[in-house]
Amino acid sequence: MKKIFIVLLNIFVCSSFLMASPFNQKLTDEEKIKLEKGEVLIRNIAYPKNICLNDNVSTLADQLLSKIDDLKPKYLAEVIQFKNYEGNEDLPQRLEELLNNIPSYAGIPYFSERKQKWYDLYSSATIVEKIEKENFSIIKADIEMEPFGIMNQEIELYNQEESILYSAKNTNKLRYHDKFDCVWPEKMSINILLFRDGDKWILYGIGGVNAPRIPFFIERIEVSFINRITTFCNFIFNKF
Repeated sequence: MKKIFIVLLNIFVCSSFLMASPFNQKLTDEEKIKLEKGEVLIRNIAYPKNICLNDNVSTLADQLLSKIDDLKPKYLAEVIQFKNYEGNEDLPQRLEELLNNIPSYAGIPYFSERKQKWYDLYSSATIVEKIEKENFSIIKADIEMEPFGIMNQEIELYNQEESILYSAKNTNKLRYHDKFDCVWPEKMSINILLFRDGDKWILYGIGGVNAPRIPFFIERIEVSFINRITTFCNFIFNKF
């Protein structure tokens, strides 16, 4: 009976995804079940060809996919979570408020896999300039992220019909312990998209780095950058 129940559950979950789903077949059955349970799903997908978000979901979703396409990342990860719409009707407003509060990014807990210790993801986060327009803002910020020092970040924040898009990129060169260059300007991107799908809100994070996949250094780069990207997205998602 247990096996029959599991099979029926898989069929139900998969069929629900096939009905005008914003996601494609890149999601496994196990990943779909995890999402339906409300859990945070992290997918280390390496390349844009493995993205599970469909085209034409919304204007902001297509804008996000275009940004990732322009980035041409060699390291890429997705972070996804479903939230019930009922009881969270004001989620776009709360998310926008949180993402606008740049100084609150300082102190986000980050676990170093290599050193097996907890650190601050960002030691400090300061707004340098903010330009606000109707349903759109640009924020320039200085983010201190050890061991890469100060990251000059340009953040775009869009608010459009029950949808929010946060898109951040580095505008300066990132150096490892100030010893060697590792990421060039505009080659690291962190993005969070919120949109409604029926009776659910979907939080979709994607971030990547356009850096060489050098033998013996691939794992180190993935750990250094992809874990930081997923840590930020996961932290934001768990605030709601």
